[in-house]
Amino acid sequence: MSKPVWTLPAELLAELDKRWQRGQILTESLAPSGLFPLRIPLKSPSPAQLAADFTAVQVWVEPWLAVDAKHFAVEWRDTNHRLSGRNRLPAAVVFDKPDNVAAYLKKAKELAVFGQLAASLVDDFAALRPWLLKYPLRALEHADEWQKLLSVAGWVVEHPRPGIYLRQISLPGIDSKFIESRKKLLGEWLDLLLPAVAIDTAQTGVAGFEARYGFLAKPATIRFRLLDSRLRIAGLSDLTVTAGEFATLNLPVKRVFVTENDINGLAFPSVQGSMVIFGRGYGFDALAKAEWLKNKEIHYWGDIDTHGFAILSQFRQHFPQAQSLLMDEATLIAHRSQWVEEASPINAELAYLTVDEGALYDVLRDHRYGRGVRLEQEYVSFALLSERLAALDLAAGGEGA
Repeated sequence: MSKPVWTLPAELLAELDKRWQRGQILTESLAPSGLFPLRIPLKSPSPAQLAADFTAVQVWVEPWLAVDAKHFAVEWRDTNHRLSGRNRLPAAVVFDKPDNVAAYLKKAKELAVFGQLAASLVDDFAALRPWLLKYPLRALEHADEWQKLLSVAGWVVEHPRPGIYLRQISLPGIDSKFIESRKKLLGEWLDLLLPAVAIDTAQTGVAGFEARYGFLAKPATIRFRLLDSRLRIAGLSDLTVTAGEFATLNLPVKRVFVTENDINGLAFPSVQGSMVIFGRGYGFDALAKAEWLKNKEIHYWGDIDTHGFAILSQFRQHFPQAQSLLMDEATLIAHRSQWVEEASPINAELAYLTVDEGALYDVLRDHRYGRGVRLEQEYVSFALLSERLAALDLAAGGEGA
């Protein structure tokens, strides 16, 4: 016969802790929904169990007789059985208000702090009360810095879309690192506090914080190398410029290579009339602003894995003329000893691959060569790169870059 499962005081504590972790007790302390008095029924012995194992029932009742019930009331029910006689068993516990639950969980201090946080949301910050009720535990996590957070939010409300860098906000005891590391929370607050006209809803997430609320952001930069010494700018071949500056360059190159691996970009061989751009994975908005690239011959070199082809497909949305370089099945097979496993392969439909690229992508996402096969571009031999360049009639000539 299986051991009976009857509620013990420790299990009551665990149940209440779950309610606390869901924020239910904290929320009820501010916005009662009718949950209190909170009655929690106890799993208790049936009459048959009482008769079958009276000793086990007595063992179960003892902790309830000894429990410190100053924070709640125990409801008892009377039973009368022809064999075991008349007995009283705990049937439920009742907590009158959230304060009692908090005290029982030894979280009275946290409840008091939560009340203080709520009391601070008056006047200009009253719009944050729904956030507080929705995320009570997150509020407690930030209790020690609550006033600083309110100061930052209040400053932005007073200076909507200020057109400055976060570093330029001048508030006592608050630096830009504090703001930078709390963008997610501040963004949630500002969406509630600011008028709609002060929010650029097209900008989302932590990365879009500055643009969403009208701050200046660190400009995106593009690094590139000129692979032909005749194209050097003021004698320089390896340059990093802002995306805006890059868009205005209109360099007199014929061919453009894009590689995701920095070392490959640094070691890329000299090629007449060409340059190599250091890629940065997903996201080519900054590069796409350079309209002059759209008339160039472009070769994209990425990893041979599902994400590599996804990035290629995205890149080709901006530059449909782009050709892939060393992202074919022959290159993959030739480097079998260098294969590693892709941590999180994707299985999306990619609309901007060629027939051959799509076929290899299907091979990879269907795991036909093994689970998550991946060849990182840094392991592709430079001898093979030279062969491909020669096959493209792009062999290096003249002076090195």
